[in-house]
Amino acid sequence: MKALVFHTFGGPEVLALQEIPAPSLTSGAVRVRTRAVGLNYADIYRRRGNYHLVGEPPYILGYEGAGEIVEVAPDVTGFQVGDRIGFADVPHANAEFVIVPADRAIKLLEGISYEAAASVLLQGLTAHYLVNDSYNVQAGDTVLVHAAAGGVGQLLIQLSKARGARVVGLTSSPTKRDAALAVGADEVFLYSSDWVSSVLAWSQQAEGVDVAYDSVGSTLMDSFKAVRIRGTVVFFGMAGGDPQPVDPRMLMDTSKTLTGGDLWNHVTSAAERSSRAGSLFTDMLEGRLKVAEPKTFPLAEGAEAHQYLESRASTGKILLIP
Repeated sequence: MKALVFHTFGGPEVLALQEIPAPSLTSGAVRVRTRAVGLNYADIYRRRGNYHLVGEPPYILGYEGAGEIVEVAPDVTGFQVGDRIGFADVPHANAEFVIVPADRAIKLLEGISYEAAASVLLQGLTAHYLVNDSYNVQAGDTVLVHAAAGGVGQLLIQLSKARGARVVGLTSSPTKRDAALAVGADEVFLYSSDWVSSVLAWSQQAEGVDVAYDSVGSTLMDSFKAVRIRGTVVFFGMAGGDPQPVDPRMLMDTSKTLTGGDLWNHVTSAAERSSRAGSLFTDMLEGRLKVAEPKTFPLAEGAEAHQYLESRASTGKILLIP
């Protein structure tokens, strides 16, 4: 089979399409012909050597995608050849075939394309637990979304709006501001502005928002300034650098809450994956959740796709098509 591989850590130029042996089917798993593979920043970190990789070169990236089952292990029930499935945490997906443990396979609803599934699963499951578990967004809440034009940001806006919340976003450029407004944000401010003051004024009576979803990290203390007394800051990423230490006395004095978020602490079973993904798919089919048309690259142009993601020019999902 053909796979996008690399032998040494480095820039996008280390990636190359090569012919390698297809993986062997293992017990409790299915073999999937990949049709669309999501590209995420974690792939870049692994390519650079920032994240640990198991095994020896050639390494294959890709953890999120969708395709059809072409072989089922004898001990697997509930799946059959021809089933359309997606997955969000299965390694070595940057290839024509991938082995998917059955408990990580998510059946696609009719009407959900491979491209749509590969565009929404990882970021969608993240947004889903953030608005349900980290802070349960309710009608009338005021919500601040960092990196509002990014994949998770756009989904957070839509899921929060669907629950009846008012949403303000933060972006780094006017173009990204337009993208966040287009998916339903009530207002969007630029990071280059005095955004804390703007968010406080927008929140009415300058009390602050109910919850801030912070995936930037370096903005954490400003997020605390933007939330009201007894408000919540959800910290789930460090795209802009490490956050400053938080003084617990500040939390005590203001009765504010800081909570962290990691997807894999919330999606811990096959039933959990299926339920949350099914909710996302239903929202998509019924028009409550709109996923922007992804930017696609042939698998052979994986280096160009990585370069494009690193340029931060994208506002939607990037897919590799085997």
